[in-house]
Amino acid sequence: MGPPRSKKRRPTFRRLLKTSGVKLENKLKNRQLKQQNVAKKQRKEQKKLRQAVKDAAIRTPRPLETYRKRPEEEEDEEFLESLPTDMMEDDDLRQMTAMARHASFITRDLSSCGPVHGGKKRSSEVVRSYEKVPRKMARTEEKEVIHLLPIKDKTGVIPQSMERVVKTQLEEEEEEDSAEEPDEFENEGALQSGAVLTAEQREQLRVHTMNEKRQRIASLGSAIVSDPYSNIKRVKELRGMLMESDASVAVTVRKLVMVSLMEIFKDIAPSYRIRPLTAAEKAAKVKKETQQLREFEEGLISQYKFYLEDLEQTIKDWKQKKKKRSQSVGFQSYRGLAEVAVRCLCELLLALPHFNFHNNIIVALVPLMNDPAKKVSGMCCDAFRKLFQQDKMGGASLATVRVISGLVKSLNYNVRPEVLRTLLSLRIKEVEVKKDLEDSAPKKKFMNNKEKKKNLSRMQRKWKKAEEKLDKELLEAEASESKEKKLKVHTETLNIVFLVYFRILKKAQKSELLPAVLEGLANFAHLINLEFFDDLLNVLQSLIQSGDLTNRESLHCIQTVFTILSGQGDVLNIDPLNFYSQLYKMLPRLHAGMHNDDILIVLRCLDAMLTRRKKQVTLQRAMAFVKRLSTLSLHVLPNATVGLLAANRSTMHAFPKCDFLLDNEVQGSGFYLPELDEPEHCNAQNTALWELHTLQRHYHPVVRCLAVHLCLGAPSEGSAALNVDLSRRSPAELFNVYSVKNMTFNPPVALPGTKKKDRFVGGAMLLDMELQRRAESAMTAIGEAELDFNTTHTKTH
Repeated sequence: MGPPRSKKRRPTFRRLLKTSGVKLENKLKNRQLKQQNVAKKQRKEQKKLRQAVKDAAIRTPRPLETYRKRPEEEEDEEFLESLPTDMMEDDDLRQMTAMARHASFITRDLSSCGPVHGGKKRSSEVVRSYEKVPRKMARTEEKEVIHLLPIKDKTGVIPQSMERVVKTQLEEEEEEDSAEEPDEFENEGALQSGAVLTAEQREQLRVHTMNEKRQRIASLGSAIVSDPYSNIKRVKELRGMLMESDASVAVTVRKLVMVSLMEIFKDIAPSYRIRPLTAAEKAAKVKKETQQLREFEEGLISQYKFYLEDLEQTIKDWKQKKKKRSQSVGFQSYRGLAEVAVRCLCELLLALPHFNFHNNIIVALVPLMNDPAKKVSGMCCDAFRKLFQQDKMGGASLATVRVISGLVKSLNYNVRPEVLRTLLSLRIKEVEVKKDLEDSAPKKKFMNNKEKKKNLSRMQRKWKKAEEKLDKELLEAEASESKEKKLKVHTETLNIVFLVYFRILKKAQKSELLPAVLEGLANFAHLINLEFFDDLLNVLQSLIQSGDLTNRESLHCIQTVFTILSGQGDVLNIDPLNFYSQLYKMLPRLHAGMHNDDILIVLRCLDAMLTRRKKQVTLQRAMAFVKRLSTLSLHVLPNATVGLLAANRSTMHAFPKCDFLLDNEVQGSGFYLPELDEPEHCNAQNTALWELHTLQRHYHPVVRCLAVHLCLGAPSEGSAALNVDLSRRSPAELFNVYSVKNMTFNPPVALPGTKKKDRFVGGAMLLDMELQRRAESAMTAIGEAELDFNTTHTKTH
């Protein structure tokens, strides 16, 4: 038999791991407790040392008392010195020598009543002697003692101190009064401080100071951008220059620091949103690189937040015109600083839409869109317009639209129209609602769980599950937003936009916001829900019939109606004959004396009214519009004429029987009534397009080309067909291409050729036979060369 089996059980591996973990935790706790005890002892010793230094500095050695010697004492001393030392006894001489070796015998205060010779004290008892000294000491009113670090030598601790002049109350009041005076100009403080200097010297000093500040800003900025992880603390130093107190350069330095910090944050900000760490993450041990990254992110977020607060405070100071006691910037400079701050916020709004505090920037900038200062409101409106155009996912757009809706409601619709016109740049128009609904519908899986168990083995099902999990993680890593989420965000944004529009239509129909609302409805009409169509058509019709709208507002109403009917509203059984009559009635009023941009809205309306709805439009109505558009083309600018002729071409292609207007023969009974505003009853079939013959002599080459093309029946093929550049463009595109906004010919007119002939070419016939004979003889003599009549010839006799 082998050795007896030990009754003690061997610990398992898990138990060893558990006990080892407990031991490590206990060791860690003991080490932390030891470190805490050592730190407490060190703090106590440092506290004692500081107290001892203070007490030593308070107690200063009293100077020796000097007495003026009387003449009698001087005589006694001379007498004693004249005595020989032999007369002194040896014991007395030794005692005097020993006493002379002690410093207390010479330097002691004779007025004190303490013992002369004390026992030796140890170095540790020096602190106890300081404790007996009173804590407070009488100070003079005009001087204050600053205690410095003491010096210790063989004799003991020697206190060090220096005096600081304390300003009297009168001087402080004078400084406060001078600080309360406002600075009207940037360099006013420099003028006060350098009153002794001349104007040239003050300017040189200002330029020198400004150069130093610029170099400092440049060095800090380059250091931060070159290594942001190590130099993130320098952002605080650079941000401190926003509080520049030198009045001569304060405004310029603050502007430079604002712009520099804006560019720095745009460069060093990561491409993700930084979230705060949890308590477990802070307590866990991490690598050195991870810890450095966390410190960088924490410092970046902190400084970025403080920087945004500084910009917002600058704007608030300008709006409130707050006057501070220690003000180094005058009231006149507030607006310039605020404009730079607004510009920095707009740049950060566009550059960092993914980063932290983006919603805070939106909340700060949206009220400034309605600011009375045109420069500030223009910058903010342009920034949000660009944000809407570049926002693909719609998150930033949704946040902005919410704030704009709250602003419009809080100000009781008393906002500038530009605020609502920025909503026209939303990218909701690019989303195809029906397609997204089909894509977002739940798709049928390739295999359900029962089919997988039936057709796949256990290993295959395991691999299939792993592949699905991997695909899901890859989608999360790519941060790809699903179409369902995108559609949801866009739908919510659109609901808020229509809520703003419908509120204004209901409560503020006579406000200046109505044109912007009608333009927005025309832009997003294809996305309006079918439930609102009837009520919206009734409201728009009542607005047009009221007669209070301008030409452009009426055109926007008509455009909205026909955009609805050509989109989702094609299922509605509505005949908008009223709106056809309104547009037909308005056309003569859109001549060259009015806004030329109104023709662009007319071209969009004609495309929706005639081309897209050709099955619902009668031939009489189409011919009436072609005739009136031809008449209007004689009274507008050339680019509008090109657009109207292109619209007539599209209508003639949609309605081939409109070629009746190219013939002089009468079709049917009646006469053409050009002043009648009903297109169905004006008998347009009994007239002809004589305007095309007039337009064939137009100075614009494209107008002449289109007029000739329409006179020949607008053929699509053959020699009379248009070139590709004109035929493939819509009327609205041609209107923009040949725009004359720059007040120049578009295309430019060619220079006329010169009619003067400098040379006479042989072969030309002259009227006088004698001159003709002489010319032929001269040509024969020269040898068929050209004669130059500009050169002078001398006649020889």
